[in-house]
Amino acid sequence: MSGGVDSAVAASLLKREGHEVVGFFMHLNAPAEHTATTERRCCSMDDARDAQRCAEVLGIDFYTLPYRDRFAGIIRRFVEDYRAGRTPYPCVQCNQDLKFGALLELAEGIGAGAVATGHYARLSQDGDRPRLWRAADPDKDQSYVLFGLTRSQLSRALFPVGGYPKAGIRALAREARLPVQDKPDSQDICFIPRGSVGEFLRRQAPETARPGPIVDGEGKALGAHPGIAFFTVGQRKGLGALGGTRYVLRLEPETNTVVVGGREELFRQTLVSERVNWLMPDPEGPFQARVQIRYSHKAAPAVVTPLAGGRARVEFEIPQAAITPGQVAVFYDPEAGEEVLGGGWITQDPPGNP
Repeated sequence: MSGGVDSAVAASLLKREGHEVVGFFMHLNAPAEHTATTERRCCSMDDARDAQRCAEVLGIDFYTLPYRDRFAGIIRRFVEDYRAGRTPYPCVQCNQDLKFGALLELAEGIGAGAVATGHYARLSQDGDRPRLWRAADPDKDQSYVLFGLTRSQLSRALFPVGGYPKAGIRALAREARLPVQDKPDSQDICFIPRGSVGEFLRRQAPETARPGPIVDGEGKALGAHPGIAFFTVGQRKGLGALGGTRYVLRLEPETNTVVVGGREELFRQTLVSERVNWLMPDPEGPFQARVQIRYSHKAAPAVVTPLAGGRARVEFEIPQAAITPGQVAVFYDPEAGEEVLGGGWITQDPPGNP
């Protein structure tokens, strides 16, 4: 229970179905410099109190779990990714390591049958194989951030709110008299103060916030930047006047360089992903899929080819803009694009593709 309306309603639905429900809040206890100061953060002490109040209304046991050390590892990986010129997605790692890593270990220890969360996604069972699907509400779908859960983890997961629209969840919260029924959804990265990644990295990894050159694709100097931490692939704001509209094409941490170009240079047809997690039966060769390369991206038709070493190559039918190392490429079924087949972390954005 995160202190938000979705996980509170998930607990309410499970109790209504007759399950024995225990509420757990992950106390990440991040130091002040890691804590967001916006009202729409998650995992704060206010959220812990909200979660406890909901548990009291529901009449279920409630516990707070001290996960500061494990969460610190996620923050370290976040910083290391930026040092390497990647744009990380820590929420995916949190799902893998904490919500369905540490919590699942706890569930097994206390004899619980499953871990349930307030994620908007759906599950079905095909024999011994769990199948992960997009949520009923396309505007709230979170299947993209769950791609990394293993089949074993998914077999012990429950997503009670995945079949409801958001408005329906609010209505259920009011019906259950939950005190978070009108609480806004949390957004952004929970440990980033005021949502400023650059300012956070200026303190945690000063070398990523050193001034350096801005160059075009041929290496011609166009200007200067305040630090690669302030940029990501596809960005155009913050570049200053460079003689026309330019976009960030890539970051080169070895030379502290930001490479920019025109919008047409943002498009690539091929990517390579690593640490691929297959939810479909392990493929023996290329297959058709719809591939989503960021949370707000509309999955596009592509051919996915499994490679050695837990990698996969994606060849899009139509070139896609701003393929970003450090983000994730999630493979959905080629027909409706509703079932998650697998996915991996984008590691290569080959230059020169049309």
